[in-house]
Amino acid sequence: MITMCSSSGLLSAILLGYFLRLLQLLSTCLAFSLVASVGTWMGAVSNWSVFIWCFCFLVTLIILIIEFCGLQSRFPFSWYNFLITYACYAALLCISASIVYPITYIWFFPHGRSQDHAIAATAFSCIASVAYASEVAWARTWVWLGVITGYMVTVPGLLKGLETFVAGVIFAFIIDSHLYMHQPALVWCVAVYSICFLLAASALLLNWCDCDNRLPIAFPTFLLGLTLLSVLLYTSALVLWPLYQFDEQFGGQPKRSSCNDGLIYSLCTWDQQLAVAILTAINLLIYVVDLVFLAHMVFSRTEDQLRGSQFPLLYKS
Repeated sequence: MITMCSSSGLLSAILLGYFLRLLQLLSTCLAFSLVASVGTWMGAVSNWSVFIWCFCFLVTLIILIIEFCGLQSRFPFSWYNFLITYACYAALLCISASIVYPITYIWFFPHGRSQDHAIAATAFSCIASVAYASEVAWARTWVWLGVITGYMVTVPGLLKGLETFVAGVIFAFIIDSHLYMHQPALVWCVAVYSICFLLAASALLLNWCDCDNRLPIAFPTFLLGLTLLSVLLYTSALVLWPLYQFDEQFGGQPKRSSCNDGLIYSLCTWDQQLAVAILTAINLLIYVVDLVFLAHMVFSRTEDQLRGSQFPLLYKS
């Protein structure tokens, strides 16, 4: 009876996964098709949104082909970890496109076909976001049931993915070097964002390639050290970036300068500086939550090991 239940549960999980991926495929395809069909694909923000939808469509299509052909076992890494990692990043990417694209474009289009297509593309982007987020929730459910395993469906894994995503958004805002090259303190902030991104990405890659058990220390302890270092680095960036960008005594600009009216394709410099400051605070908060969770995990495990090592002594006495 247990075997039959587990088999039916696994079959249901596979069918639900196929349904979600087909929904992801359809919604992302319609999103970029609607934008491209009426000539609303213009400017940096629109290019970024279309790239997100095309990228998610292409990767999801490749995943479906691999699963239909049964080629998962040919890859030298955990296939489920890859699927969960991709679903997490795709959900975040589609959510960002669903927010940034309508704010930047819809309200500036005149009423008509272009605006209708932009609204429809945003709606399908939201559907894709829900579909990818549902896949993550689906994966967490089956981890609890013991059907599949994966680091990315745990709280530390999701937080690590969120940390790298926020860092990627920060990189998008600081792509213009004139924002920071005039001050060594701001260059240090950019170095902080890069170092912390590489640390978090390396932790994800170690687990994705099943190399976490080859470390000389336990993987949670290793993550705790990386996260503590990242918290200290991000704290310095949270102090220095607003200080040198918005304080006149340090050459900053406390007030927003006027930008061109009309259809906005790029943010003002002051807006970019403010966005980086806000994202720095958000990512620091995520790192602090990650640090607290990892510290609780490591110290709880240490206490359990100490209690286990004391049992033989008690029995000997």
